[in-house]
Amino acid sequence: MALDLGLKGKVALVTASSRGLGRAIAHRLAGEGAKVAVCSRDQARVEETAQTIAEQTGAEVFPVVADVSRAESVNKLIDEVVGRWGRIDVLVCNAGGPPSGTFEMFDDEVWQRAFETNLLSVVRLVRAALPHMSKGGKIITIASTSVKQPIPGLILSNTMRAGVAGLMKSLAEELAPRGILVNTVCPGRIATDRVQELDESFAAKKGVSVEEVRRAVSAQIPLGRYGEPDEFARVVAFLASDANTYVTGQALMIDGGMVKAL
Repeated sequence: MALDLGLKGKVALVTASSRGLGRAIAHRLAGEGAKVAVCSRDQARVEETAQTIAEQTGAEVFPVVADVSRAESVNKLIDEVVGRWGRIDVLVCNAGGPPSGTFEMFDDEVWQRAFETNLLSVVRLVRAALPHMSKGGKIITIASTSVKQPIPGLILSNTMRAGVAGLMKSLAEELAPRGILVNTVCPGRIATDRVQELDESFAAKKGVSVEEVRRAVSAQIPLGRYGEPDEFARVVAFLASDANTYVTGQALMIDGGMVKAL
C-alpha cells in the first residue's frame, strides 16, 4: 500500500522560504497538495518563489513579505496567513544563519541580532501560530547538526541552534496534550547557497580552493557527498504530515551520517 502523507488541503507556513532549504520544503509541501505560505524580506524574490512553485506543482502558494527577527512582522505574517486560509496546520520555522566567526569577533549587537533572528523568532512564531492550530498540528524548526556536535567557527549558530533544540524539546511535552507534534530537523552539509558561502569563507581562510574544502568535507560523510535540498525536504514533509502520528520531541540529523555523536 502506498504511503499517503495526508498533506492535501493542509495549510502550511514556511518562513525564510525564498531560497535554500526553506524553498525546497515549501516546494515539497506544495507538491504533496498543501496550501503553502512562503515568506521573505525581499518582495520580488518571494513573489517569484510563489509563482514558480505554484506553476510547477499546481498548488495554491501565498507570498508574504516578512522579517522574522521583528515581533510586529511575525504577528502580521501570521495574521495574513490566517486571514487567507483561517488556520495553520503546519508551521516550519526557518531563518538565515548568523555570520561565521569565533567568540572574540562579535560584540553585543551581533549576539542580539543572532538571538532575535535565530531563537526569539521561533518563540514568536510559535506563540502567534498556536491559537490557530488544532489537534494534529505540526511544528518543525530548522536548526543544525551543531545541536549535537558544535561546528568550529560558528559560535553564534552553535549557541542559538542549541537554544532552539531546547525550546522544541520542552514544547513537545507541553503541547502533546493538545495533539501538536514538535520536532527539530538538523541539516548537515546540504548543497545550498548558505553552505556554499561557508565553504568559500573556510577556503579563503585556509588559502585553498573551494573544491578542496568540499572534497575534505565529503570524505567525513559516510555517504561521501553533500545532500540535496529535496532530500532534506522529503524528511520534513513526513514529519509535517498525517503519516507522522508518534514522532515528537526529536532533533533529527539529516546529514548522511556525518555526526558521530550518539
